[in-house]
Amino acid sequence: MPMKPAQQQTVAATPNAMFMKNFNFTPTDLTIKAGTTVTWKNLDGEPHTVVNDAGLFRSAALDQNDTYQFKFDKPGVYKIFCGIHPNMRATITVQ
Repeated sequence: MPMKPAQQQTVAATPNAMFMKNFNFTPTDLTIKAGTTVTWKNLDGEPHTVVNDAGLFRSAALDQNDTYQFKFDKPGVYKIFCGIHPNMRATITVQ
């Protein structure tokens, strides 16, 4: 099996995580079970925030390598975006 660059391997091997890289959330769609905590990590040199469009949660500005966590207790579809760069969007589906 070919080795991937360390950062790609970390992104791919981290369950229940979203990364902010190149002004995008990766992955843009995440499906988890209720009771799961999702961790966001900013890999960009610019600050980003994690905001739920329904107002359920909002992170402080995350600098490079900062993380934010939120536990999703209820099933549903949660839309998120960056409050600084609103074109950054993602969806989390909780089953």
